Amino acid sequence: MTDRSTDRGINAELHAVTGAFGYSGRYIARRLLDAGHRVVTLTNTTPRDDPFAGRVTAYPLAFADPARLAESLAGVAVLYNTYWVRFNHRRFTHATAVANTRTLFQAAKAAGVRRVVHVSITNPSLHSPLEYFRGKAELEAALHMSGLSNAVLRPTVLFGKEDILINNIAWMLRRVPVFGVFGSGDYRLQPIYVDDLAALAVRHGAGTADVTVDAIGPETFTYRALVEAIGRAIGRPRPILSVPPRVGYWAGRAFGVLVRDVVITREEIEGLMAGLLHVESAPTGTTSLTEWATAHRDTLGRRYASELGRRSRAAAR
Repeated sequence: MTDRSTDRGINAELHAVTGAFGYSGRYIARRLLDAGHRVVTLTNTTPRDDPFAGRVTAYPLAFADPARLAESLAGVAVLYNTYWVRFNHRRFTHATAVANTRTLFQAAKAAGVRRVVHVSITNPSLHSPLEYFRGKAELEAALHMSGLSNAVLRPTVLFGKEDILINNIAWMLRRVPVFGVFGSGDYRLQPIYVDDLAALAVRHGAGTADVTVDAIGPETFTYRALVEAIGRAIGRPRPILSVPPRVGYWAGRAFGVLVRDVVITREEIEGLMAGLLHVESAPTGTTSLTEWATAHRDTLGRRYASELGRRSRAAAR
């Protein structure tokens, strides 16, 4: 970390990004730097190789110390929040993530942050039986109640160089003779390129009105068609089989033991099949997944991307 006083000596607006050394936060931070802003990050990850060459000052996500968290946000004009957890685990839970994010919003209020850009999910609901979508709805409500100027972005599936889902579909297509989809595979989703999400976040960070925006890409796929498109892009088209969701879940559990990761959860299968990753809004992203996957066909899916592996390496660092 560096002395905050040196940050404030420059006549540029100060912005904060949670997880700037991670996935979507990294793209947001890069766009902010390119726009001439000063950037700090709240993170629990210290990379071996700093992608920003020292231009982003790091402070801990001190959820257990709200005063320290607020001090880290002193002088910040806009906070971009990407913090969340994908599933419940013995080391982290959705409930803890909700409580931590509420603390973050309160710290932002106490620090005098002007605006919050918060990354949510499509179709959140306070009445959802799925904890992921219910937790996201609770946080949207908490942010609105905070009185902070805010923009809520609701993406579906992200894709990009550091992606997990799209990469691991490609990884499996490179290795299996057939690919199974849950049920019919006709439920829809609208992947958005991670840098398109970042551009959207920075644009709304400059606004003043409270807005909620569906962050979706220009292509709508059924899940079956998505797998087919990825297979064609990497030169590994495979027969697609429909399997009962229960069978698909337990197959994912068994595969997870082999790769030491959580491949898929029941909630993710239920949310996908319920169509919660699809909306009727106009696209806000411009990058085609089909074109991007084709352009990256030589590297996409060459290595398995482990959610737990990334967290373990980050914790070790």
